Amino acid sequence: MESILKVYIYKEGEKPIFHQPNLRGIYASEGWFIKLMEGNKQFVVRDPRKAHLFFLPFSSQILRTILYKDSSSSWKNLEKYLKNYLDLIRGKYRFWDRTDGADHFLVGCHDWALKLTRNHMSKCIRALCNSNIAKGFKIGKDVTLPVTAIRSAENPIKDLGGNPPSKRPLLAFFAGSMHGDLRPMLLHHWENKEADMKIVGSMPRDLKGKETYRENMRSSKYCICAKGYEVHTPRVVEAIFYECVPVIISDNYVPPFFEMLNWEAFSVFVLEKDIPNLRNILLSITDEKYIEMQKRVKMVQRHFLWHKKPVKYDLFHMILHSVWYNRISQVKPR
Repeated sequence: MESILKVYIYKEGEKPIFHQPNLRGIYASEGWFIKLMEGNKQFVVRDPRKAHLFFLPFSSQILRTILYKDSSSSWKNLEKYLKNYLDLIRGKYRFWDRTDGADHFLVGCHDWALKLTRNHMSKCIRALCNSNIAKGFKIGKDVTLPVTAIRSAENPIKDLGGNPPSKRPLLAFFAGSMHGDLRPMLLHHWENKEADMKIVGSMPRDLKGKETYRENMRSSKYCICAKGYEVHTPRVVEAIFYECVPVIISDNYVPPFFEMLNWEAFSVFVLEKDIPNLRNILLSITDEKYIEMQKRVKMVQRHFLWHKKPVKYDLFHMILHSVWYNRISQVKPR
C-alpha cells in the first residue's frame, strides 16, 4: 500500500457538510480521517486517472446536524442530498459508473450513516462506526471505523496511558447513559453488587466528573464496553487508550481491523445473554492470562491513535489499509 496506493478526492461539495471536518467529540473519527486524507501528499493524486480509490469527503454528523428537522420522514432529505451529490459526481466524471462505485469509499461515524448510505452508495466501501451486521454492514466490503472520543483537537493523545496491572484494584468499570435496552440490564445485575465492580449510570460531565471517569478506566483491569442504541461505543478505544482490557458486550458488532488484529488476544467478548454471569466470566481469567492480555492492549494501542501528522501504523493508516485491503479482495482476476 505504501508505495502503490493512490487516492483521488472529489473537490465538489459545499462546506460545512463537505471538506470541513469536526475534530472533537464522539464522532471525531470521520473528521480526523477527512482532515488527514485531504492533507496527505503520499497517497493523494490530482489526476483521477491515476487513482485506485476515490474518496467522498462528507461528514455524516454535520449532514445530520444541518439538514435533519426532527420529523418522521426528514431523514429522507439527507439521503436525497447525498443522491444529488452523487448525480453531480456521475455527471462530471466517468469513474463511479465504471465500477458502480465499488472503488469509491466514505467514512461515517454518525449512527445514521449506515442507513443513509445503504441505497445509492451501497456498492462503495463504507468505513462506518455503526458496523452492525444485522442492519446491512457487509463484512468483506465495508470497514469498521473505530469510535474515538477526542477531547483536544490540538492534542488527540492527551492523557494517554494507564496504571500497571498491580495498581488496578477494580475488576471492572462501566459508566454511561442508559441508551438502549442492554445498559439498564447491565446496571440491574451489577450496580452496587460488588465492591470491585464499579457499574454505574452517567457520571457528572464537569471537569471533576470527567477526570474521575478517566481515573476509573486507568484503575480497572477490565473496562465494560456495552452497546447503546447501536452496536458501537467509544469505550472500546477508550479502554485501549487507558490500557484497560476491553470487555465487548454487543452481539452484532464487527470489531475494527479484525482481518489484521486478533481481538481475542487483547479483549473479552461477552454475549448479551451472559450479562448475569459477567463476574464469573472475568474471574475465570487467570492472572497470568490477564497480564498477557493487558500487555497486548499496550502493543495494539498505536493502531488506535490519531496524530496531527500521520505516523506509520496509526489509526489513519489502519483505516486506509482496511479500505485498500477490501477493495483488492473484491477485484476478480481476469
